[in-house]
Amino acid sequence: MKIERRKARAAEVYTASLNDIMFFLLLFFLIISTMVTPAAIRVLLPNAASSEQVVTKKNINLIITRDLRYYVNDKEIQKDEVEPVLAGVLADEKKKNENVEVNVLLQADKSLSLQDVVDMIDIGNKLQVKMVLFTQKPE
Repeated sequence: MKIERRKARAAEVYTASLNDIMFFLLLFFLIISTMVTPAAIRVLLPNAASSEQVVTKKNINLIITRDLRYYVNDKEIQKDEVEPVLAGVLADEKKKNENVEVNVLLQADKSLSLQDVVDMIDIGNKLQVKMVLFTQKPE
């Protein structure tokens, strides 16, 4: 009598779906890691009567083009409106936050006469605001 031996079966693990699972896990951890704030060590600070307020800086753009068009924060205005508009913007910023330092960034075209630029600097001096004149390095 001839007895047939059964073929030995090799155990296999079906891994085709593991690629999908690993991709979703990677995606999940990437999304979660962007939500976590880095170096988030929470500390309760003690109180002090003589602590100083932090001064924040706010910039106002004043632009003068070649054809004497005036812009305050990308809003076109007339030359005689520059001082009241700047005063209004400064008052609004001071009203929002008393500990704010406001700077006016003056961007004037190089073809303008010096008097046009000095007039704007004079308005800044009247309003007691720090003005910064933009320049560029020669190429």
